[in-house]
Amino acid sequence: MSTDDLDDMADLLGDPLVMEYYPRPKDRREAAEWIGWNLRNYAEHGHGLWIIETHDGEFIGDCGLTWQTVDQSLALEVGYHVKTSAQRLGYAAEAATACRDYASSHVLAVRIVSIIHLDAPTFTALRVRGVQLHARPPGHAAPGQRRQRRGDASSRVAAPSSRAAVPTKTPAGVGPDRHADPP
Repeated sequence: MSTDDLDDMADLLGDPLVMEYYPRPKDRREAAEWIGWNLRNYAEHGHGLWIIETHDGEFIGDCGLTWQTVDQSLALEVGYHVKTSAQRLGYAAEAATACRDYASSHVLAVRIVSIIHLDAPTFTALRVRGVQLHARPPGHAAPGQRRQRRGDASSRVAAPSSRAAVPTKTPAGVGPDRHADPP
């Protein structure tokens, strides 16, 4: 993700359907701040959210690894946002799996979480892929607010298929560099 992605990210984060479980959609200035936050994460941690795009270069969303407070301690989260027209097509699950595998192969954390809404299709997708799901941790948003479940993604899941969009745009040497040759 870079400042060159501002138009796509502003559209994505400004979409009320994509941002349904956030307090509100983000405006263009907030999308620029989101990109800045990710650039800082790359510099500080070596990872953050990356752009998801198809093999043809179509923007799908973002997905990646960020540190979040869960149960009053830091946990590595696999998080993502997928544009409305690309939801329920498997892109998020496969990109999240690629990120989870990257975190595992680089030993970034013992446990990886994903904070999701109870009723979201994501809940079913994670469960189908073998992720252990646990109730909302204390201190996380109540129903109607931000996302409210987490999944412990340390269990095995199927490897992503070659048709999927996966995180692609990263600074040199950072993250799963799969732009030309996805797993």
